[in-house]
Amino acid sequence: MPVFDFSNTTEEKKACECTYTTFQSNENTASAKYPILVLDNTAKQWKYHSCGVFTNQTKRTAFEFTQEDGTVCADILRVDARFVNLLRWLGENHINVRLSGENTPDGYAVYKIREIAFGGGKKLSAEDGFLQFMMERLFASSAPSEEAVDEEQEEDGDDMKLTSIQSITDFMTCAGRTMPDNIRLWARRNLAVARSNEVSPEERRHAQRALSIMMNIQWKNNYFEAIDPKEARRILDEELYGMERVKQRIIETIIQINRTHTLPAYGLLLVGPAGTGKSQIAYAVARILKLPWTTLDMSSINDPEQLTGSSRIYANAKPGIIMDAFAMAGESSLVFIINELDKAASGKGNGNPADVLLTLLDNLGFTDNYIECMIPTSGVYPIATANDKEQISAPILSRFAVIDIPDYTFEEKKIIFSKFALPKVLKRMSLKEEECIITDDALNTIVDLYSGTSGIRDLEQAAEHIAANALYQIEVDHLKTVTFDAKMVRKLLI
Repeated sequence: MPVFDFSNTTEEKKACECTYTTFQSNENTASAKYPILVLDNTAKQWKYHSCGVFTNQTKRTAFEFTQEDGTVCADILRVDARFVNLLRWLGENHINVRLSGENTPDGYAVYKIREIAFGGGKKLSAEDGFLQFMMERLFASSAPSEEAVDEEQEEDGDDMKLTSIQSITDFMTCAGRTMPDNIRLWARRNLAVARSNEVSPEERRHAQRALSIMMNIQWKNNYFEAIDPKEARRILDEELYGMERVKQRIIETIIQINRTHTLPAYGLLLVGPAGTGKSQIAYAVARILKLPWTTLDMSSINDPEQLTGSSRIYANAKPGIIMDAFAMAGESSLVFIINELDKAASGKGNGNPADVLLTLLDNLGFTDNYIECMIPTSGVYPIATANDKEQISAPILSRFAVIDIPDYTFEEKKIIFSKFALPKVLKRMSLKEEECIITDDALNTIVDLYSGTSGIRDLEQAAEHIAANALYQIEVDHLKTVTFDAKMVRKLLI
């Protein structure tokens, strides 16, 4: 009789009834005590070696044993969470397997699965190598998180990625004029190229790839929802200590957005010494705006083409970093965090990569050489960081609202070290605050040792060093509390 008989299924597709529960296991081998899965054996005690297939029906999750007198189903009762997807794959592909297991009071405990040749032959098929490889990998993996994941929703989202010509065509028909006019017209032209037999395969491939990128981006208008200034202030206080003038400037920007419901015409340029938290401020602003963000490290970009993409005339052409950021975000509204803007330098004789940013900063639209379409940038909010604004060209500098980030004072560094840096390190090392005590003289010594350095990175490294030493003394010397005075700190850090 056929293993999968859908002739009697109703027209309405019913969800498969899941008969099993999952359990967490980190065992790297399976046994009857620690099985891969457990099958129901109340109706029949199964043999040590049993052949059959995992079902792929619309009724229940089960295993169909191949017996001399036909097939017999047994519900799956429990499954190691690491193997759920593998068992589903075996069922969906109708793969014949041989189970090795033991009958226990809880059910038939399966601890080995091998693929067999079709028809029940004893010779293993070539595909068994892949099955054993996958099982070895899964045994070596940690148990997945117990957090519930809506897998159906994830699969639906994956299915809706527009990659085929047919799905792109259907989307364009349904979307109509909800897309920006220039993108809609551009898409029609590229769709004609992708369908044409009069152009080269490379041209068709590039056109389809460009269409897939553009159609999967949600092109939003420039209307911006209001932001709660109190929540914005809470986030800033959580991320930064002090810097009241900086925080006030950011809150002013938030209030401006709430009044106009559009992003400001100018982005933010955070200028200050290294280690003063410029990038941290940028991430905090992106969090406040509730927008996806991407980073551009200008110190590592030496060719403008990295930002603008390459022309489709080349076989290995691809979009630039800026276009990739839109594609990754999946929408046209996002925060561009441009790090080390002052370190952008020309390379390969092609000009300064920073000059490419001018059209992006003007919010007038950006054109990628690969996409060949003007992309609206009214929803883009740029935030740049730099150590020396004198190294930034005047045209770029004029497109930012500059915020100077001052270095921390001696007293501020003391508070940051004792209230933020050290407690964070102690928590990470599973140390209690009473196990690592810093005297006032030691605190003054620590800050004084790094008074000549800008920012707080050196203070954070000092906290790491001190906490590690305290942990060493507690574990090796069996101390309950380690108290650091000025002399100990000086000896440890110098």
